[in-house]
Amino acid sequence: MMKYIFPSVIFFFLLLAPVIQAPAQSSSASSQTFNMTGFPQWAKDMRRWDIIAFGSFPFTMFAVTFFSDLARWNNANSMDFSSGGRRYAPWPFKSAGAIDMSKEEYERTILIAAGLSVSIAIADLIIVKIRDRKERRRIEGVPSGSVIINREPLESSKEGSEIFSGGQASE
Repeated sequence: MMKYIFPSVIFFFLLLAPVIQAPAQSSSASSQTFNMTGFPQWAKDMRRWDIIAFGSFPFTMFAVTFFSDLARWNNANSMDFSSGGRRYAPWPFKSAGAIDMSKEEYERTILIAAGLSVSIAIADLIIVKIRDRKERRRIEGVPSGSVIINREPLESSKEGSEIFSGGQASE
């Protein structure tokens, strides 16, 4: 009897799931866009750093794994392309019966990839901070009362909108 209690409780909650369902978004919220103006700048910078660090990890992991396999292949048999020599080769060149990395090599690969991802994110943070500082100094260097003109290309106007002030298009 005890072994049927857990599945029956799960079945009961799954049965009630459509009844206690909450809407993911209200209809008024779906037409609005998310506004980031309420967050401090450091939080925006940390979010960008987080996205870049975690987003670059798969690429750095692939690159580090590829190059560490190349180094293992070179150390094992000087990159021999025979079927027996390709046991240490990286992914596109591996033969059947390939020798996998040891646990220590795999941990080292993950640590190097994570460090490289963090380095990429820090480099991006530094570049963005330098660019923002230059832009702030440029804006602060403009004399007060100066007119700042922002130009937009003509193609960015909406299709079908009337471009001319008279309301009629010229032929």
